[in-house]
Amino acid sequence: MQRSLWVRLLVLVIAIGSLFTRVLPAYAAGDAYVTRYLRVTEPIPLALDEQGNTRLFAAEELSAGKQLFERNCLNCHVGGATLPDPTVSLALATLQGATPRRDNVSSLVAYFRQPMTYDGTEETFLCRQVPESWLSQAQVESLAGFVLRAAQTAPGWGGAIFQDE
Repeated sequence: MQRSLWVRLLVLVIAIGSLFTRVLPAYAAGDAYVTRYLRVTEPIPLALDEQGNTRLFAAEELSAGKQLFERNCLNCHVGGATLPDPTVSLALATLQGATPRRDNVSSLVAYFRQPMTYDGTEETFLCRQVPESWLSQAQVESLAGFVLRAAQTAPGWGGAIFQDE
């Protein structure tokens, strides 16, 4: 009888443990960089367009954007710098100074879909074009959200470490 009680207790502990292994990954879906340096634990509003509309981005979406950035952009944009052209970083002031401005989700998505030079006069080949066949609209919006939030809050993002001062 005592052995049966221990077996039941062990089964209960295993069942509870398996419950936590299923629940915790959902809770921890946000990347540690996103929660710590971008300070996102709850959905946050980011500028959607030039008319002042916003869109909420959850930590999970920004984490997905960070992963897309790491897979597709990190070779040229280490820490928000732009290695092929160090004078044009992903710092918020630089994004705001572009023509057209690139400091909202829609304008960054438009840039990803058809990259233009900083002054907006011609196409650029320094940044890869991102067609919908490569990244869906939701994915490219997550990428844009990550870049914008990093430009707003990440320490050193787009800093002048690669520029002559």
